[in-house]
Amino acid sequence: MTTIWFVDDDEEMSEAISLMLGLMNYEMRHFAEARLAAQALQEDALPDLLMLDISMPEVTGLDLLEFVRRSDQWNVLPILMLSSEAVDAQIDRALGLGADGFVGKPATMEELETAIQTALKKRHPPTGDDLENSSI
Repeated sequence: MTTIWFVDDDEEMSEAISLMLGLMNYEMRHFAEARLAAQALQEDALPDLLMLDISMPEVTGLDLLEFVRRSDQWNVLPILMLSSEAVDAQIDRALGLGADGFVGKPATMEELETAIQTALKKRHPPTGDDLENSSI
């Protein structure tokens, strides 16, 4: 099962995203602070995808994005940014720092699923074996 770590200090948003991800058959782990997620990266098995809210107190999602992308160990993790402030400058900055996608909040299930699949494929493109076993 694909594991997604969601980092957002908004408890209501976390509950909504958790419900959507569960309906899409993803396993989610929530972190209310970016520092806690950074610590977990160093101590736990890695997720298949990080979803980061941009606006959080102290350490922002952009700070965590930069931290992950500077790391030789984690820089291949797909990262999807979420924000209620989906303005061009914010999107450009996130993508420029290495985000694999950006979703405005609130997101529909379809928008979220498409963004997740795109981010996963971007960092983990299909291999020859995947193509051979494909039903296409």
